[in-house]
Amino acid sequence: MKRIVSIVLVTATVVSILAGCTDNKNVKEREENSQQESQDFKFNVEPETFKLEVESGGITETVSEPLPKMIVSDFKDKGDQITWTYPEKDIEVEIEKKKQYLDLTIKSRKDDESAFAWPLVKGEGYMLPLHQGKYIPSGDEVWKEYLQDATLKGIESFSMQFFAVDKSKYSLVYIIQNPYNNELIFDTEQGIEFALNHEYPSINKNKEYGFRIYITEKDPVNVAKTYKNYLIEKGEFKTLAEKAKVNRDIEKLYGAPHVYFWDRSVISEENVKWDQLRGDFPKQLKLWIQDLLNTKVEDGAELVSAFDEMTSLDYIDKYNKNRILKSLSSVLKLKEFYNADIFKDTDKESQELLNKGIDNLNPVELIELNKMLLKSVLGNLVDPIDKWADANTVDVIKDMKDSGLDQMWIGLDDWQEGFIKPELVQAANDQGYLIGTYDSYHSIHKPGEEQWETAKFTDTSLFEDATVTNKQGNKIEGFQGVGRKLNPTLAMPSVKERVNSILDTGLAFNSWFLDTDGTGEVFDDYSPTHMTTEKEDIKARMERMEYLQAEQGLVVGTEGGNDFANKSIAFAHGIEMPSFSWMDEDMNKNKDSDYYVGRYYSSTSGVPELFAKQIPIKDNYKKIFLDETYTIPLYKLVYNDAVVTTYWWGWGTLKIEDEIANRMLYEVLYNVPPLYHIDKNEWKKHKETIINHAMVWSDFSKKAITKEMTDYKVLSDDRLVQMTKYGEDLSVVANFSEKEYMYEDSKIPAKSLLIMDGDRELIYKPEVK
Repeated sequence: MKRIVSIVLVTATVVSILAGCTDNKNVKEREENSQQESQDFKFNVEPETFKLEVESGGITETVSEPLPKMIVSDFKDKGDQITWTYPEKDIEVEIEKKKQYLDLTIKSRKDDESAFAWPLVKGEGYMLPLHQGKYIPSGDEVWKEYLQDATLKGIESFSMQFFAVDKSKYSLVYIIQNPYNNELIFDTEQGIEFALNHEYPSINKNKEYGFRIYITEKDPVNVAKTYKNYLIEKGEFKTLAEKAKVNRDIEKLYGAPHVYFWDRSVISEENVKWDQLRGDFPKQLKLWIQDLLNTKVEDGAELVSAFDEMTSLDYIDKYNKNRILKSLSSVLKLKEFYNADIFKDTDKESQELLNKGIDNLNPVELIELNKMLLKSVLGNLVDPIDKWADANTVDVIKDMKDSGLDQMWIGLDDWQEGFIKPELVQAANDQGYLIGTYDSYHSIHKPGEEQWETAKFTDTSLFEDATVTNKQGNKIEGFQGVGRKLNPTLAMPSVKERVNSILDTGLAFNSWFLDTDGTGEVFDDYSPTHMTTEKEDIKARMERMEYLQAEQGLVVGTEGGNDFANKSIAFAHGIEMPSFSWMDEDMNKNKDSDYYVGRYYSSTSGVPELFAKQIPIKDNYKKIFLDETYTIPLYKLVYNDAVVTTYWWGWGTLKIEDEIANRMLYEVLYNVPPLYHIDKNEWKKHKETIINHAMVWSDFSKKAITKEMTDYKVLSDDRLVQMTKYGEDLSVVANFSEKEYMYEDSKIPAKSLLIMDGDRELIYKPEVK
């Protein structure tokens, strides 16, 4: 049985500059301004095997390879609509011709768990929205090995819900209309091919999935713009400019490098008179601190000996200075620090806090009280308290501003760092920067056994009553196998409680970063008392993003940045390079390996080794995650003027030692904020490299971020020279190769780029100091 239908489909689309608008008037204007080329088009379908073919310009290509033959019933032809049923599978199929695409729906009539796999695709190559985007030739041996027997969860692995297949003369674009419960199953025995398998969960009333299938020219621009137009049509696209109308702080992201700032020391090395302290440290205070380290501080017993060595040695070396400072910073966060027998000489301010009751103090007030108590005993052995944050924090922030970094996003590991250093938060605000805390509602640990701060909740009933159960009836484990996954539909009261408790301390956060909420790591929850679908899971995550953005007035970002979150976030970490060190033992476990990423530990309370240590990476991971010859700007072609994207925090600009210059070229070419990890030592070490790069990148990005990426071209056969264009008159040519490249009348040296801004041209060669 075969049916041949004539249809007109779009083969090229260029989105107008009104792409951010979604009201009816502007949508109509945008459609009138769009340039479209259409051609006659036919499709052939064989219902018994569900083989689907298209014919354009005399060239026939396969949309889906044939499945094993199935019995067909209820075949109906209504002219522009074809339907049939697979009775043995209780599956209904509908194909309807539209003006610009094929609309295809596959519906299950079963109430129990079932699945259906379609399409099965083969092509010369694939344009897949894996993170930023990848072009993968079907016969590429590196990708064949990587994808061998791979199964990828669609909503998690794809940053956008489409894929494109290169055929001989054109590409086929498949827009996935139901993004939930999809898996891509790869077969690489010959060339690369894959099937999309959709599950129909018993708890989900929506029993259909489907595609819009378009024909485009064989280039990423047409593919991405087809998807962008689809989002605009659906009202699912919102520009940064539109978001900034609600919160002007979003404009502080324009041209802003992203910096994680690390300083967990309550008191700095420069604030202590070490020679005097060695001989005069009060014995009663020393014994009290040692007792607290032994009984109240995790791993504190390892620090106790530093105080004995301080008084027994002729001098205090750097190692023991760090241990003493870490000890003091640890005990100064404790409610138990106050001891009336030791802290007798309290001033008016500290006495007022004591009168409130230590249990009634917020964390900022508690640490401030403990600093005053410590100062009351140590006296002139330490600086005045208002100087304790200067050397490590305030001075660095001011120097960043004075050095020309006029815009910056600053992130903290968690809000505890803000409690320790409210001066850091205030200094960032004073300089006009964005500053926010990392936060997470993904994992929850058993009450009393919490291993990290974000997995601890005031509502202790959540661990038993609000965690996710899979369809086998087992609780889904939390991050790194610890605890459980928290159902986001039941988390909002805890979100509000935590956020308000942090902001009520007076910390002036103007941004917030949500771990994993944009990664697509979502679940169907089969818990009998709170069954939840993947769609409901995502809806709840979006509601907390909207709460932070709309009710708290914060500039919201998330890990991942997959595009279901695009209307609710301003920035995302992970689109440009995801986490992948978990894939290789040399990177994540073998501490003797050159590739070991480092421990989540800092002896100085500054940047942990995980972020400060520079490493090489193996060639196969370079190919998959960094190689410019595979990367294509699918995400940027859709979202450049809507979401600011950079790397997952573990792969900052300076992390991979032999790729730093290439990362800098990439950051300009793709308008990607550089990402750094900074404390006073790392700032001093990398300051010149950071400033020199920022002077070029920031100036460019402030212009590019308000524009749509309008073009992308590969200019050399080896794919190492590439061009991007933003708006009408801002473009970049990046030469990643080892030899000079001639672009029109301009010579672009190796490892350099050319920025063309109207009539102005600039050659830039990054230098790593």
